[in-house]
Amino acid sequence: MKYYSVEFRLSPCNEAYCDVLSAEIAALGFESYEYNQEGIVGYIPCNNFNGDELNKILSEFPVENVDIKYEVNSAPDENWNALWEQEGFQPIHIDNLICVHDTRTAAQDVKYDITINPCQAFGTGSHQTTRMLLKILSEMDLTNKKVIDAGTGTGILSIMCFMRGASDILAYDIDEWSVRNAINNAQMNGAENIEVREGDCNVLKPEDKAHLLIANINRNILIADMEKFADALLPHGLLLLSGFYVDDIPLLEKRAEQLGMRLTETRNSEEWAMVLFETDTACRMDV
Repeated sequence: MKYYSVEFRLSPCNEAYCDVLSAEIAALGFESYEYNQEGIVGYIPCNNFNGDELNKILSEFPVENVDIKYEVNSAPDENWNALWEQEGFQPIHIDNLICVHDTRTAAQDVKYDITINPCQAFGTGSHQTTRMLLKILSEMDLTNKKVIDAGTGTGILSIMCFMRGASDILAYDIDEWSVRNAINNAQMNGAENIEVREGDCNVLKPEDKAHLLIANINRNILIADMEKFADALLPHGLLLLSGFYVDDIPLLEKRAEQLGMRLTETRNSEEWAMVLFETDTACRMDV
């Protein structure tokens, strides 16, 4: 497959701004990223690239006073997935309770040992948002609970829900590569009760109801999809969200309140945030 390499130069540039940018453009079909001192280089299949959509996302970048310029070039013909698999990743440890590692690392002596081959999909546990979600899921009793995992990436959060006793897990992602990767990772961890669908929130059917819905996606998509999320939750269901900044919490809380949900918990890791809402349909407003 032919790829474009798109070099993004941010001013000012720091790791947090680059993380936001990579999350914002992920929906366009970018499959992998490289970080440098000026910003990031994103790789996208040529037939997925849409300059108008990219310009629109950059014009609506959620961080103020950041100037972003980009240059599109043809990437050399290489097997990007083979390169990714060759590099792998270092095991991720969370509070001596959770270990996330690839198949080249032996099983760990922890309560939750998760094997992941990322294959370009997001979610190894290295990012603050994924770590926060793994930690709070490890504290939840999900025995015989139904779970929906929106934007599953590698399927790592679905696998943790399986390990916490969830009976039915529905995951979905817009990226075909991520869907295949999540299925493979679920099988490696013996999580046969994880169903993975390709698409956005519209893959959710009226009968798809859950006690817990998780989404680790950027702020704009969370706000746009939150009504679908609310409709998919059972009474007193929980909505667990991350992928945004602490400063974004008021926007998400306002939207959640309109949809009959109340904020029950917040956590943060540096500037990154996580929120937990509970449904209370009696308070739902007409929107």
